Amino acid sequence: MSAVLHSLGVEVRPVGPSKVRERLFAVRPVAEGEAVLTELPVAACQLAWNRACKYATCDLCMRPLESAEANARRLAAKPQLRLPQPGCCTTRAQEHVTCPGCQAAYCSEVCRSKAWQQYHQVLCAVRNEPSQPLHNLLEAWKTMHYPPETTTVELAVRIMAAFVQAEDKSKAVAELERFASGCTAEEQCTILSRLLGDKWVERLRTLRDLTAAVFRGHPCVTSWLTDEGFCSLMALVARCGQVIGTSALSVWVKNCNDLELPDAERGSLDALIDQVYEDIEKESGAFLNSEGVGLFPLQNLCSHSCIPNSESSFPHNNYVLSLVALRDIQPGEEITVSYLDDCSLNRSRHSRAKLLRENYLLTCCCKRCQEEAGQPDVTSDEEMDDGSDEENAS
Repeated sequence: MSAVLHSLGVEVRPVGPSKVRERLFAVRPVAEGEAVLTELPVAACQLAWNRACKYATCDLCMRPLESAEANARRLAAKPQLRLPQPGCCTTRAQEHVTCPGCQAAYCSEVCRSKAWQQYHQVLCAVRNEPSQPLHNLLEAWKTMHYPPETTTVELAVRIMAAFVQAEDKSKAVAELERFASGCTAEEQCTILSRLLGDKWVERLRTLRDLTAAVFRGHPCVTSWLTDEGFCSLMALVARCGQVIGTSALSVWVKNCNDLELPDAERGSLDALIDQVYEDIEKESGAFLNSEGVGLFPLQNLCSHSCIPNSESSFPHNNYVLSLVALRDIQPGEEITVSYLDDCSLNRSRHSRAKLLRENYLLTCCCKRCQEEAGQPDVTSDEEMDDGSDEENAS
């Protein structure tokens, strides 16, 4: 493992007084814009409401199954819309296949075969049961967690299904334990109360019972179906899941932007693209992407920083994650990312600290936070916003 990581240009080091936590460090210079590393998830799946809203993706790798034109038509609610430059669309409908047992859709035979080997043997059989336990679980989940989505109980299901099919179960457990390390029982409860609301204990029990129905006949996952085991697994899914975004339309737009065109044709194409996005904004708002969630072992080791040196992206329009340098990174430097979105990252130190404490149970001590330590606890604008929020909530 160590040799493999060094070939990627990174290494894992224990940090902190107890040396229990592990973090990622560069072992070679990384230039701005260069990939620090690329990795596959140990488990991934589409978010429940995203699937319900007809965002069609490969059941394994999250690659969009719609063409760019079909994607734009659906999001803009314009069934007659035509997009030029069809060669800029990377969707290959002729390669799409389905599972003969349950009709799960895949972008290729390669993905169908991988899914079958990893987890789908178990879930295909479940999908064909008359009582539909998996459907019942996902419908219950959708009543507990609404958009904007951050995770899904189905990720826990896929982890368990993969464990059932795993030949080396001790290796699978060890891999998951790396995600769970450092999270206390109290912190797990805090995470789940944020995810599921005030009735989280009751809701978690409901999800546990419905998940048990999915895995009836598979005693090897019994430890995850106890109160403690299921709480731990769902907290892991909530805390460590990385949202995955893919889009046929976005790739088409990027490829169109790379074309060398006469000025008049370029102007016409740019105007059409602007109009398409304007129409989509009116009809679908900000929900442009097919969205899923995955567990990425190396990316999960990255600490948060309010001045991160890298960011996660999905340049292949599937679930393959690339960690890309935002600036030059020197050997020995820790690889950091922001757990906050751009909007939150631009707020005051107090607001960032509040979000990180509530959502990630951490206190940031990055250089920026230290430099801004003398700032007031709240800015006037944020204080007014928080006050109005409290009034509306009361």
